[in-house]
Amino acid sequence: MITEPSRRETIEDSVNPIRAARSLATAQRSLGPGNPVHDLFPTLLAGCPDTSNDTMQYPLEVAYDYASARHLSFRRGACWRDWEEILPPVHVRASMPVGGTPLVNVSEVAPRQHQGRGVYIKDESRNPTWSHKDRLNKLTISAALHEGASTIIVASSGNHGVSAAAMASRGGLNCIVLTMPDVSAAFRAMIRSYGAYPVFLPSEARWSAMRALQSLPGTYPVSNLTPIHTGHPWGPEGYKTIAYEILAEMDGRVPAAVVVPTGYGELLYGIYKGFSEARLLGHINRIPQLVSVEPAARGPLHHAIKRGDPANAVVARPTVQSGTATIVTGYRAIRAIQDSNGIALLVEDEAARAANRMLGRQGLWQEISSSAAFAALGDLTGLNNDGPIVVIGCSTGLKEHGSVDRVKMAEPDIASLRLYLKREFNFEL
Repeated sequence: MITEPSRRETIEDSVNPIRAARSLATAQRSLGPGNPVHDLFPTLLAGCPDTSNDTMQYPLEVAYDYASARHLSFRRGACWRDWEEILPPVHVRASMPVGGTPLVNVSEVAPRQHQGRGVYIKDESRNPTWSHKDRLNKLTISAALHEGASTIIVASSGNHGVSAAAMASRGGLNCIVLTMPDVSAAFRAMIRSYGAYPVFLPSEARWSAMRALQSLPGTYPVSNLTPIHTGHPWGPEGYKTIAYEILAEMDGRVPAAVVVPTGYGELLYGIYKGFSEARLLGHINRIPQLVSVEPAARGPLHHAIKRGDPANAVVARPTVQSGTATIVTGYRAIRAIQDSNGIALLVEDEAARAANRMLGRQGLWQEISSSAAFAALGDLTGLNNDGPIVVIGCSTGLKEHGSVDRVKMAEPDIASLRLYLKREFNFEL
């Protein structure tokens, strides 16, 4: 465990936010050929400048001095403070507590072939803005603060924009959210409540708007800037903590598989990297198989894996799984599946809806795209190890698009109430 700092350390920490994090981060390392290394700052937001080209952009990740790590724990009771050495330096103003989300046992309603091993939902809707994106944005906002930004720019129609708005506000930064006119009412209300500035644009215009805004002094984009998704180098570092928390809640036991709703693959790669670091440092002897789950209407990662491509783009066919409805994958997602002997699955919309209803009856109201990961369990075979399965539940269903229906009124007498319940819900009291 981390020892209590001396009074001198505490005073130094208050004026040195890099030291305050006790991070062993050393550089940005490219995932491109040869893995070239760049300084930790400034963060390279448009992929690796040495290995990327017009047809393929490679992401970067944070590298650490793992040999100097001394105070790590992945056993029961461990938390973010126990992992600071292998996280980027969290700025003192990025103070919103995130993570610590529970594992909820849903074995009873899981497919029969998996019930004996145990199936759990990692319920990320318990984060401050009700999604996994809070883990990413705690760190991207930290990077922006370290680099002296005053205004965050984010292009998003959902969780990412809401989370960036909240984390930026907490850190004393302005936030411009480039979004679409049909964004859900819940998202719009949350963005405004955090004091951010939503700018409504046609979907395809958001990127030109971001390029225009990022040319202004003090602005800092926290959305992807490349055709092949690379994203912010610090983003998946926040998602690593999901892997750490799974190990801690299971007291060091490694699950057989982790099933992840997958869009661009940042979450998938972050979870993969977290388990890989725990193995590298000798705390576990294997990593779980990573299972990506995408809408059957799109599935760029699934098709890239099938074809053996380093990335892939697909046609934007309609799907209700809006949280994972990407048309392009990124190189990190390919790495996570390949290096974990993982599996890439597709789920039809109707199966995702059915899983959404089933999880609702377990007290878990998830986005439909998150529920798709639970639906995929019926097609999940060929696991290499015993042990439980963990399904990542990314976000609350409150954020789904939908119209508000006019409600029918009931009368307060027992006969009318019984009739109402029967007529509206086919429920007999």
